[in-house]
Amino acid sequence: MLSVFVNTVAVLLGSAIGLLLKKGIPKRFSGAIMTGIGLCMLTIGISGALQGENLIILVVSVVLGVITGTALKLDDRLTALGDKLEKRFAHSGEDDGKVEGKSSISQGFVTASLLFCVGAMAIIGSINSGLTGDHTIIYTKSFVDLISACILAASLGIGVLFSAASIFLYQGLLVLLAQLLRPLLTNSSLIAEIGCAGSVINIALGLNLIGIARIKVADFLPAIVFVPIVYTIAQLLSGVIPL
Repeated sequence: MLSVFVNTVAVLLGSAIGLLLKKGIPKRFSGAIMTGIGLCMLTIGISGALQGENLIILVVSVVLGVITGTALKLDDRLTALGDKLEKRFAHSGEDDGKVEGKSSISQGFVTASLLFCVGAMAIIGSINSGLTGDHTIIYTKSFVDLISACILAASLGIGVLFSAASIFLYQGLLVLLAQLLRPLLTNSSLIAEIGCAGSVINIALGLNLIGIARIKVADFLPAIVFVPIVYTIAQLLSGVIPL
């Protein structure tokens, strides 16, 4: 869990620095900064998605995942949690980042939570930490997240700070699950497929950040859970049906 603590502290520190710089960044730069982050997310997502080895596993997992996420209204629930934070902590200075009716705190919390928790580095890094005690990927991610949190907090405000709780819970759970599912997760092909699904979700987030789409990204998160299930079924069927 050491890597999870380091990543959480990195986001808290980056957010604090960003909040201190917030007043010094003209509004006209905020949109450009978010577009830049979105383009980076697209690049990272596309790169990670290409690491997958079986397109059928990806498609089936994403379809099942978004059906489940939509049925559970995961994105709406995450946004509602951000709105509760808004009501509790909002003050007159946190209205500057409001976009399409969504508060700065809510938008910052949701955007940062997805940005920091979804993607190959978060998933594979947490799995490596849990399986082998190798924290290299998470430490690298922590440095990237510190920079990103600083930029996001300067643009979106204090909501980014609260995303540290999402990182602690999400990555902590992944580390613990990796320890429990050690026999299954030693398969490098499966890990690649899980990372591929996370990277596709990263692409969706990048499209949102640059304003091309309004995708309910959190609704796709169950796809990551479905990958091991679909992968196992595909392996069992591989001797009967060519996949």
